[in-house]
Amino acid sequence: MANSPSQITLSDLPGLDCGVCGLRTCAEMVDRLSGQPNYLERCIHLSKHRIAAGSGAVKSPVPTVTATNGAVAAARAGDATGDASFRDSLGRDFDFYLEHFPEDPGPREILLPHNPMLTREMGIQRGDVLIGRPLGMSCGCPITHCGVAMDVDARTGVIVWCVTGPLRTRQQGFKDLGYYIAEGYEGLITRSRVEPKIGMRYFFQPRMCMLQWRHSGLVNYLNRTPAGWQVRLEGLWIG
Repeated sequence: MANSPSQITLSDLPGLDCGVCGLRTCAEMVDRLSGQPNYLERCIHLSKHRIAAGSGAVKSPVPTVTATNGAVAAARAGDATGDASFRDSLGRDFDFYLEHFPEDPGPREILLPHNPMLTREMGIQRGDVLIGRPLGMSCGCPITHCGVAMDVDARTGVIVWCVTGPLRTRQQGFKDLGYYIAEGYEGLITRSRVEPKIGMRYFFQPRMCMLQWRHSGLVNYLNRTPAGWQVRLEGLWIG
């Protein structure tokens, strides 16, 4: 028998902490469900109406809102066709998850505004809350990214930010970069089905990707740390 929303535990939720539901974390969602069971409908990743679930062409590893306790863990354990824990929401295989550094508020993305002069004209500084969308061959992501600037090069216009989701922008306001080029990602590899090597291109999934889509990138920096492989990926694609 499927659990009612008030009986949902953290293991039943995607664990993405994407903020689309209006809460900071999936753990906050669990707390909210005890008094407001209908709040579960705000989780787009559990919706039975999502495109991947309704098309009939793709078996998604993400459960619907009627998921039983532990359904996420069971789906990620694999199925008859392979290891579902390394499959994106469109059913495509990838090589590893990219986690953000523990000291950062989210994944590190290196970007260049389509108009690099904006970095100077808008006076962007470390700590500023920003929004923008990666357009074109560098990424083509349909989701507007939101984040906080970590490093700013006013001479070249290059910005390193941590993507944090939409909640921070709603609370603090933001500066709008418009379209930008996603130049690279930096983070940690703690779960992988391959051993990463410099100079190799891999499919990977950013752990906090709201779409749970695989990306592709070339590894051009690699360092083994106690927390996992520290990596930089450039030449990004989606799909």
